Amino acid sequence: MRAFLTSLTSLVATMCILASSSVVSAGTGEITLIHMGDPHGHLIPRPNMRESDPDFGKKVGGLAFLFDQIEKIRARRPNTLLVNTGDTVQGSAEALYTSGDAMVEILNEFGIDAFAPGNWDFVYGSARFVELFGKDKPLVNWNTLAANLYYATLYEYPETPYAAKAGTRVTQPWIIYETGGVRVGLVGLAADRGPQAVSTMTMEGFYLTPGEEELADAARLLRDEEKCDLVVLISERGIAANLELVEVIPGIDIVLSSDMHEETHKVLVAKSGTLLVEEGQDGTMLGELTVRVKDGKLKDWDFTAHRINEDNNQAHPKIQAMIDKIRAPFVKGVLFEPHVNPMNASVLRTPIDTVIGHTKKALHRSNFSDAKQMPAVIEGSSHDFLADAFRGACESEVGMIRGFRYGTHIAPGPILLEDIYHYIPIGPQIACGLISGDDMRLMIERGAQGSLTQWVGGWGGGWIIAFSGITYDLDPYKEFGFRASDIRVNGEKLDTAKYYQVAGYWYLDDAGKINRSQALNIKVLRGPNGGIVDATAVVAVYLRSLPSHTADPDLNRITLTRPLPEPIGPNREIQPLAGVIRHQYLLEPDKHDDEVASLSAHYHGTVD
Repeated sequence: MRAFLTSLTSLVATMCILASSSVVSAGTGEITLIHMGDPHGHLIPRPNMRESDPDFGKKVGGLAFLFDQIEKIRARRPNTLLVNTGDTVQGSAEALYTSGDAMVEILNEFGIDAFAPGNWDFVYGSARFVELFGKDKPLVNWNTLAANLYYATLYEYPETPYAAKAGTRVTQPWIIYETGGVRVGLVGLAADRGPQAVSTMTMEGFYLTPGEEELADAARLLRDEEKCDLVVLISERGIAANLELVEVIPGIDIVLSSDMHEETHKVLVAKSGTLLVEEGQDGTMLGELTVRVKDGKLKDWDFTAHRINEDNNQAHPKIQAMIDKIRAPFVKGVLFEPHVNPMNASVLRTPIDTVIGHTKKALHRSNFSDAKQMPAVIEGSSHDFLADAFRGACESEVGMIRGFRYGTHIAPGPILLEDIYHYIPIGPQIACGLISGDDMRLMIERGAQGSLTQWVGGWGGGWIIAFSGITYDLDPYKEFGFRASDIRVNGEKLDTAKYYQVAGYWYLDDAGKINRSQALNIKVLRGPNGGIVDATAVVAVYLRSLPSHTADPDLNRITLTRPLPEPIGPNREIQPLAGVIRHQYLLEPDKHDDEVASLSAHYHGTVD
């Protein structure tokens, strides 16, 4: 039934939003796709502390510097489309306390031609999502595309606030551009999940599908009926999951991907001939993919992964002025003002550029998959530090924080309050309680399964839970339930029958759980007068409790018994086990011209 509704609403939407002629000839020309993704609320540059990265130690990213590179490309390439693939309005204090407005105001000046929302773009709730991205007078001017996002029916969500719109799409599914002699159809897919680490109510009244049926319908319609020369999928489902889609759904020429924050420094080419790229995170990278089309067929391409840093770029004056104005109420100065957290109603009374402590070690979770120690999928110093802070605040046996791999890098030296907001921009509180050893063992196994499973559809964010007070060995190649061994709590063997005092994230809508795991005797940390204390404040207080207010977290709490698989070519973050991405998907540079033309012709049934 949903496939029928999808096809029907797709046709209606196309008739409404696209202007197409009755006869369209096959195109010949050149077009450049400028691709950004996963900016996660980062307005200003941050340090890069990733081991062995060419930009190690440099300041990278920043929206003013990113826009500088976009304008450079536009000056060189007359026919461009700028695409943003999600996770945009969340990830910083400025984004959090304005419910995304800080990012919207700036990016509305970028001239974004199409946008695929990410799971974190739902974080402020469905009503706010509709206000920002919905079909009717959205606050963004980015042409939001999400073919797999619907208003829920009464069967799926009996208390839906959108009953009158039940079964219809929240945004438009695709859009068509004609530029440079090429007719381009872009179809968008949102991630098939909401932000699972936050409130269960963020997706109230929405329904997400995996997107296979919608993508198949869109590809067929755009190519056969709308006569598009290029069909481009813009998607926040992750590069591996997107590859699974285009291997079985014909008609997709290019995938611009986001979600896992992976950097593709060379184009991945599927067996089908589809090109796939992903641009990392925090606005530190920008993709420039120029494709040449002849008689309606993709013939050749050039790709450059631009590093956004203060060596390569200058702050664009107009965008920098906007950033300075937006940040003024948040930083030290006469314009600073308190802000109420829309997630938990706590109040920010301290400028975010305040130094709250120091660190002896670089804090981040971004090492490459082939790092000799602490590859980011397994462990990160920032998460070790945060788990230590929660444990210290509760004076508990164990601290924990869910795995994720975005957020700022902190160089050895001062820690600013805004640095912590890049790690914790989701409004959790911290609670102490009792969790059984058996449950903690299952947490470890579930985290490993969600990061290392051979089944791409089972990936749960991609990064293992971090613990303070727990160490263990991990074999990434074993099956679920058997990967972790020699689990120890403060040096003692884990007792699965014992209850341990644990500290971690707590949310009001899931009051019986810590870190989304069932717990007993829960005590939520409160202020002196019983006020709400945000997790960022807990970290600040923890730093003040340390000698010289300086963190020096112990690292390598997880020991890999066997190394992760080799990365794919120069794309050093892509490291699944027996998943769909393998070395054969990366074609040799000197072969790709002829080979992709052959693959594309076969793929689209147009072999000469």
